[in-house]
Amino acid sequence: MTINTLLEIYGIVAGATWIGVVVYLIIGFKKIKMLKDQPLSNAFPPLAIIIPVRNEEENLENALQSVCNINYPNYRIIAVNDRSTDSTGEILSKLNAKYPQLTVTTIADLPHGWLGKNNALYQGYLSSTEEWMLFTDADVEYQPDAISKAVGYAINNNLDNLAVLPNIISRSGLLNSVLSSFTIMLMIYLRPWDAIKPGTKAHIGVGAFCLVKRSAYEKAGTHANIKLRPDDDVMLGKNIKMAGLRQGVLGGREAIGLEWYTSLKQFVDGLMKNTFATAGYNPVMAIGFIMACIVCFTLPIPVMLIFGGVNIKLLAGAVLFAQIIYMLTIKPNKWWYAFVIPFAGGLMGYIFLKSMLITLKQGGIYWRDSFYSLKMLKEGSNY
Repeated sequence: MTINTLLEIYGIVAGATWIGVVVYLIIGFKKIKMLKDQPLSNAFPPLAIIIPVRNEEENLENALQSVCNINYPNYRIIAVNDRSTDSTGEILSKLNAKYPQLTVTTIADLPHGWLGKNNALYQGYLSSTEEWMLFTDADVEYQPDAISKAVGYAINNNLDNLAVLPNIISRSGLLNSVLSSFTIMLMIYLRPWDAIKPGTKAHIGVGAFCLVKRSAYEKAGTHANIKLRPDDDVMLGKNIKMAGLRQGVLGGREAIGLEWYTSLKQFVDGLMKNTFATAGYNPVMAIGFIMACIVCFTLPIPVMLIFGGVNIKLLAGAVLFAQIIYMLTIKPNKWWYAFVIPFAGGLMGYIFLKSMLITLKQGGIYWRDSFYSLKMLKEGSNY
């Protein structure tokens, strides 16, 4: 079999697969209802909103004020100040004096064997007694009715856990385009629209919005069960699903939002810290992920256009058209984001590779100024 024949077969398989994936993703996303379209809750169970905070002076005040002004009568906010060294403490003190529903818990020392954020979320849980808890981040901004609608949806659908996909935006157009491809990868892996189905591996965990019953959180093992997982949000969602509990998801556009990273460099640096963790610190699995990024995202269109005959080039055009339709269907993407998919695939492969090499060279990871050895990470992370 000649190289040209192999490339042609690859083009046909890749092209047909991409068209199928696009159709699958569009159908899947259509199953996810929007938070903004849900009715307000008729019941208001006690709710603790737990927010880990560490050196968040840039976004903290606006985000926290949006939480302090929600339309929900029976809640309190537990802001866990985790060893901040900037003006975060002063901002929290000022807001604490203004909003009686805000409680500030301060962590001076990090216990051995814990990642800082995971410990902060766990300490927030220990400081609460409420029936429901909302784990969220210090940079998430809420529309006033968002949490009431989320609680109502969870109660009406008998859910133990509700994740909301926030509207993630960036001031960088290039980063927004890369995030659209990153979302494709993540959604193929998680399949959140099927999370509610028992007996499936589909699950969802979102650090920006994780609403969970106290009893469900405890049954899933709390953050003590994932205390060394950098991907704590996804793992908490997975543990909740594995515990046989009911899990659901809503889209958060026009209800909750945040700027995750401000630039492509910040995105790369941020993911570099924890990407190898998603492969269980297993080099073989990480290499498999890298190859998948290259083979499935970076190469198909270039190979089809450069090496394919007329029919393969036409198939490449059909794939690109399908990708454009996807970008226009899944808001707030723009049509030209489709042309960034090959670059985004290569970038994710690079992040996986560099994350693996740095972690192996160091013998562990640095996280928030603390070092964690690979041995510690593997022993304490249920890999």
